[in-house]
Amino acid sequence: MADRKKDKKEKSPVDDYDFFAPHPHPTKVRVKQSFFDHVPDAYEGKSIAFNESPKRSPKKAVEEAKAEETSKKEEETPADSPEDKTPVQETIGTPISMDTVAADPWDTRNSSAQSRLLIKGGKIVNDDQSFDADIYIEDGIIKQVGTNLVIPGGARTIEARGKLVMPGGIDTHTHMQLPFMGTYAVDDFYSGTKAALAGGTTMIIDFVLDQKGVSLLEAYDKWRGWADPKVCCDYALHVGVTWWGDQVAKEMETLCTEKGINSFKMFLAYKDVFMLNDDELYESFKRIKELGALGMVHAENGHLIAEKSKEMLKLGITGPEGHEMCRPEEVEAEATQRAVTIANQANCPLYVVHVMSKSSADVVSKARREGKIVFGEPIAACLGTDGTHYWNKCWRHAAGHVMGPPLRPDPTTPGYLMDLLANNDLQVTGTDNCTFSADQKALGKDDFRRIPNGVNGVEDRMSVIWEKGVHSGKMDPCRFVAVTSTNAAKIFNIYPQKGRIAVGSDADIVIWDPKESRTISAKTHHQAVDFNIFEGMVCHGVPVYVITNGHVVLDEGQLKVTQGMGRFIPTPCNAEMVYGRLAKRELARLPQKVERDPYTGPVVKIEDQNELPGIKREENPIVADNQAFHHSRPPTRGGGRNLQDSSFALSGEQFDDKAPRRAQIRTSNPPGGKSSGLW
Repeated sequence: MADRKKDKKEKSPVDDYDFFAPHPHPTKVRVKQSFFDHVPDAYEGKSIAFNESPKRSPKKAVEEAKAEETSKKEEETPADSPEDKTPVQETIGTPISMDTVAADPWDTRNSSAQSRLLIKGGKIVNDDQSFDADIYIEDGIIKQVGTNLVIPGGARTIEARGKLVMPGGIDTHTHMQLPFMGTYAVDDFYSGTKAALAGGTTMIIDFVLDQKGVSLLEAYDKWRGWADPKVCCDYALHVGVTWWGDQVAKEMETLCTEKGINSFKMFLAYKDVFMLNDDELYESFKRIKELGALGMVHAENGHLIAEKSKEMLKLGITGPEGHEMCRPEEVEAEATQRAVTIANQANCPLYVVHVMSKSSADVVSKARREGKIVFGEPIAACLGTDGTHYWNKCWRHAAGHVMGPPLRPDPTTPGYLMDLLANNDLQVTGTDNCTFSADQKALGKDDFRRIPNGVNGVEDRMSVIWEKGVHSGKMDPCRFVAVTSTNAAKIFNIYPQKGRIAVGSDADIVIWDPKESRTISAKTHHQAVDFNIFEGMVCHGVPVYVITNGHVVLDEGQLKVTQGMGRFIPTPCNAEMVYGRLAKRELARLPQKVERDPYTGPVVKIEDQNELPGIKREENPIVADNQAFHHSRPPTRGGGRNLQDSSFALSGEQFDDKAPRRAQIRTSNPPGGKSSGLW
């Protein structure tokens, strides 16, 4: 890192500026910069004093200039001035070290200059295009994007030459401090969001998930109470529907109209805990459609899992491998297909969380090709590793990978899912980050059913997807931005506030170095959990700066966050990406009555079958009557059976079965003579 800083230091400020300026003459550049209250060496990547003198000479020694600026500030600034909180200036005689900058967040209430940033020289990457430009940020909002920007004085300049400047990641699926299986996830909203920022994710969407019978509104208030004082980055919430009734339907409307919720998750797994039956699932989908929200499902067949788990225990299989064996791919694929079918019948958009297997991914892909509104979410775990770890000899290692649905033992699964993600058969990425320590996992040391389900991923998601997607050549950087940020913002209706670098968008930005690499390890990650499922993975592509709401929280490896600095972001209903085509589709598919002239012809008279003697009706609606025969031709004049009438019956019964039969008679010479005599 120090070598890179030295290289950056050796570049001339004028040369840096010439890359963008329409006029290459250095003199004009210097005059223009002094006019706009910039110091000539502002492109060295350091913080600029908010009261910097525009007439400072670049020929003076840097240390002397700093001393003069310090003395001027002491003379001109009163003791009680809010500018006393100016971040510490760096010593320029040695290579730049961002560690010397104070870690406290900038107080935008006291000085707007403290929230001014200029990101210079980078390549901006959005989901639809990439281009070279500068970005000016003020008060947490992107104010300008372009070259030769006219900006106020006092802005800190971050040199991003050779780097990619992308929207901050959005993790669509986390469970911070979730109460589950008798314990709590070890990563709470503070450690979890701190780790997210360290990896380049600037927003998470967590799940409100309480027990059956608990009011959804009470559960929502509980999660807000946990999150608001702790989050270091912005967050939103999904709400889990674990039971059904009139109260739930009513509270869902309140959550949508007053609480900023537009997504509800139902479970087809965890029997007797979270699982809904098919009729309840259908009713919930209909209600979600009425509200303009998005239906989400955890797709596994809970009934089959319960039975298969018992079978595993009877066979003496109690270790983590039993967790995968009682949840084969078919169990996930069947539930996914069932959810797609029920949602389609309710005309409700569907979002399938943690698509973990090839077969379930194929179900989602096939449904989309058929025109159904379905979104698929693979997670970092299934894109970065596989389920062969469940057979590891170390129980702790195997248990550390236990999650639901499980990782698949087929080693080709991660690459297959990445291919679908790169080609839009799958759309977004989350992590299902729900971490438990070794001691907590040990609750299931004698019964795999009691191992708390959950793995890490919130910190490593961006690097893993870059490594397995972009670095491997499966996707380009624009698609990377789409699957890690933009598509999530569109689906949950917070675009372009989030998920895009554009004027007016939130200043949630990650400056990415595609040439750097890092090795993932539990010893160095920022999460509270003591295990990492990506242990030892080398990832090419590292965030060097992370900016959330205009605050630099990751500064060349130095993480500086403030608890409670994040905001709750409401997610409005009727997202364009979700419901944009649904109204027209619903109208086009509305059943239509066929207008025709009334029938005036004869109508056959059907006798009351209950009055016919000796006839017993069956309850089977397919073969409704078990009467011997239904004659389609009238009897002869003498009252006998019309020989042209069919004697066929589905039961195999013959017309004369009830007639008395005479004894059989053997004849040696039948009428007409015996045929054997001819030969």
